[in-house]
Amino acid sequence: MRSSFISLQSEFYKSRKTLAFWAAIILPILICGLIAFGFYSNSDKLLKLNYPGLALWGNYSGATLNVMGMLILPFYVMFMAFSVNNIEHKNDTWKTLFAQPLNKFSIYTAKYLYAVLLLLICLFLFAFLTITFGYLLQILVPKFTFNDYNPILLLTKFYSKLFLASLGILSVQFVFSLIWSDFLKPMGIGFVGIIAGIITANVGWKYAFLIPYSDPTLALRVTRVKGAKLEDFPVFTQEIWVSLAFALAMFIIGYFILAKRNIK
Repeated sequence: MRSSFISLQSEFYKSRKTLAFWAAIILPILICGLIAFGFYSNSDKLLKLNYPGLALWGNYSGATLNVMGMLILPFYVMFMAFSVNNIEHKNDTWKTLFAQPLNKFSIYTAKYLYAVLLLLICLFLFAFLTITFGYLLQILVPKFTFNDYNPILLLTKFYSKLFLASLGILSVQFVFSLIWSDFLKPMGIGFVGIIAGIITANVGWKYAFLIPYSDPTLALRVTRVKGAKLEDFPVFTQEIWVSLAFALAMFIIGYFILAKRNIK
């Protein structure tokens, strides 16, 4: 446990100035801020539509979820997974890393958990800022109906699904970035996978959930049960289980790849 903590702390110090780290913070602020500004600048038009609280929250938070969940999040996950391992590739420090009095599993686990932590921070900020800016809009435009509905449970479940659905992509790309040190191979495969995932999910292919790159898109689709509240939808749907299965399998595969790697 102590070895893992030391390795995790080391990952933070090595990557705290990288684009992958700061993107986890800047992306939520930028996207949520722009959408909130758009709602504020178009408040007159929105007020004429007389949206009830739930519908207004749906339109407002849906703008963030659709832009981020379907497009930005998969690409960020792909880039972030590459960046975590690219620090060692770029500086040629794998040998130095394994020369420390820490076992390989602790080092590998810390790298993986750090990538998961960045993803968690990014999505937490998206959820937190979406809710915060929503209530800020209510203060700035008192005629809005944000106060008529509490979105915390609904958005928590949506962002939890997105987090779990993204673990499959993260794990696959993490292993690719272990195998290849160059930018083009893992990013190129990831780009093709994301496009294929979005297409198969949007055309309604019944086996799309088996492609980890399609799982974030599918996770945003909620079938409302008749007579139940909107927020009663299940989190652990088939695409989530597939994503978790890929995450576990690729985590194990990645460790064996690294353990057997010839570090020169």
